[in-house]
Order: sequence, then C-alpha cells, then structure tokens
Amino acid sequence: MTKRKTFLTNLLIFLSILGPGIITGSVDNDAGGITTYSVAGATYGYKLLWTLIPSFIVLIVIQEMNARMGVVTGKGLADLIRENFGVRVTFFIFLGLLIADIGNTATEFAGVAGSMEIFGISKYIMVPLAALAVWFLIVKGNYTVAEKVFLIFSVFLLSYVISALLSHPDWKAVGQSIIKPTMSFNTDYLSMVIGIVGTTIAPWMQFYMQSSVIEKGIKIDDYKYTIWDVVIGCIATVVVAFFIIVACASTLNVNGIKINEAKDAAMALKPLAGELASGVFAFGLFIASIFSAAILPVATAFYICEAFGFEAGIDKRLDEAPEFYTLFTAIIIIAVAIILIPHAPLITITIWTQVLNGILLPVVLISMMLLVNNKEIMGKYVNNPLKNVIGWSTTIILIGLTAVLMFFSFA
Repeated sequence: MTKRKTFLTNLLIFLSILGPGIITGSVDNDAGGITTYSVAGATYGYKLLWTLIPSFIVLIVIQEMNARMGVVTGKGLADLIRENFGVRVTFFIFLGLLIADIGNTATEFAGVAGSMEIFGISKYIMVPLAALAVWFLIVKGNYTVAEKVFLIFSVFLLSYVISALLSHPDWKAVGQSIIKPTMSFNTDYLSMVIGIVGTTIAPWMQFYMQSSVIEKGIKIDDYKYTIWDVVIGCIATVVVAFFIIVACASTLNVNGIKINEAKDAAMALKPLAGELASGVFAFGLFIASIFSAAILPVATAFYICEAFGFEAGIDKRLDEAPEFYTLFTAIIIIAVAIILIPHAPLITITIWTQVLNGILLPVVLISMMLLVNNKEIMGKYVNNPLKNVIGWSTTIILIGLTAVLMFFSFA
C-alpha cells in the first residue's frame, strides 16, 4: 500500500511538472525538420535512420544542461550570458538571433501555407488566420493554457506514425539500416547527414527550454522529474523523425520520386499510399508548423527582453510586459508579410537563416558550457567529469558539423 501511495505521489508530481522537455523536443520537428527528414527518406531510403541515434544523444545532453541551469539559478540563459559576458557581447548575439528567428518564423508560416494548399485552402486565408490564432493564444491566454495547447500539438505530431504504417514499410530493411549503417563520403550524402543531426538543435531552443522551466516554477527537489520530462521529449522527437523517414522511404524512394520540401512528400504520397496517408502527413506538417510558429516568437521575445532587463513571460499582462508583447507581435507580422509577398525567395531566406543559426550555435553552446561549469553560478550542481566529456564532445562535434554545413551551403 505504501509503495502504491509513493508511486501515485511521484506520478502526480511528474504530471504537474510535465511540459518544458516534451514541448521543446516536439517543436524541434518543425517545418524545416520535417522537410529534412522527408527529403532524407525520399532520397536515401532507410539508409540514414542510424543518424537519429547521435541526434538523440545530442538533444538529451544539451537539454538536460539547460533545464539544470534554469532550475538551479532561477534565471534564463539570456540573463546569465548578460551578467557573465557583458552587454556588448549580449547585444551582438541577440541581434543575430532576432534576425535568424524572424527567418525561422517565416519558414514555419510557409509550412502552414504549404500544408493547407494540399487541402485546397489559399495561403492568403490560412496564414493570417493561423497568425491571429497564435497571437490570441499567447497575448490573451496564460502559461498554463498555452502549455496545454502545446502538449496537445505534441501528441498530434504522432500522426506521422499512422502515415508511415499506411505506407507498408519493409521492417527488415529498417532494422538492418540501424544495426548495420552504411556510409558514403560524397558531398550530397554528408550534407544530408549533417542536416539531420544539425536540425536537432538550434540556438533559440536552448533559451526556450531554460525560460520554460523558470516559468513553470520547478524547484531543485523536483529536478529528477524534469529529467524524465526531457528524456520523454527527446524520445518523442526521434520517434516522429523516424516515422517521417520511414513513410517517405517506403513510398517515394522505392518509386524513384524526388522531392524538395515536406509539402511535395504529402502530395506524392496520395497515389502511392492513399488519400488518408497523404492527408495525415499534411495535417502533421500543419500542426508542426503552427506549433513552431507560436513557440519561436515567444522564445525570441522572452530571451531578448530578459537579456536587456525588460519584463517577459506569457503569465504577464500586456501592460506588465509591453516590450515582450510588442516584440512578439512584430516578429509574427514581419514573418507573415514575408510569406504573403508573391514569389518571395523562401528558399534563399531558409538557407541564410540556417547559415546564421550555424554562426550563432557555437557561441551559444560555448557560453552554456562555461556557465554550467561556473561554481559561483551552479554551486554543487556543476557538470561532473562525465557530463563535461559528453557536453564538450557534443559541442565540438556540433561546431564541426555546423562548419561543414556552412561550407556546403557556400560551395
């Protein structure tokens, strides 16, 4: 009886803390991520499924450090960077992040437009409606309401499992590609490997994870539950990515169909796997895009306001945090305007956004590693030697992958 009571108590505490890790992990599967996984499956079949294993390790290591810093210090990553590295460094980092995140948000609304075009709905109707829905959720809602909506979105992303199962994959080939990975050293293959691992982590995600832990009010005594939240979020991220690759490999690759974006995959699935599989794939793209279109501007507005000492947070009223809500609104308006411009160069915007993310990622990761090892900030909760080995190795590998990806972008 006592054991059962303890289990129920732990479960209730966990459910109350659940959110930041799952949401941060799920939002990783945004329009850009889905496009990357779709193209990988269509082009290389099951051959790149093995890349999801290092992607999982990278995601879990980085997010655990973010969550721990947030719980221990009660401060966001932006706040800690300003306090420890100065206002000048902070200004240039966050100017770059702001520009990159406007481009990222535009990409998400492009995903909304593309997914709805499959259902015959014009982007000139759907994109403004989606933007208004996002704005009302954040400005008129509160953190509790927004978090519940985001968690529902996270569950809907599992629709890709259905789409993959309807594609009748070759499970033996799937298993072999994971157990016995194949490597090629041509430029296209390496670019795709880097793209899959690199899409797992973006600079803004580190700030969002830490700020959401703070808004949730999680204390160090409950940190073990936060770790499980992070782990479940990372597992969900990789599972969704796995089934997107499988769906496209089982249909598009075996039929020799090439695609350039996730919308193409949804349209190509219809004659191969049926209307339901195509519709479910498009619905998943819509959910992922509008999910990220909500999170990205919030995260950007939060960490920029935090970095420069302004009030920020979804739980704040409009008159309590005017700078936060003004910046949030401005990012959405600019991103939507870009999408609604006829013949807007979306591919060019996406490429340059990735390049800017690549330049900023090493700076953010190195700052994180220095902060999480600072005893004046973290006390006894600094990284142990094993976490430092994993953390610095992850940082160095990601910097290397980013450098190679940028080289390929300009080559």
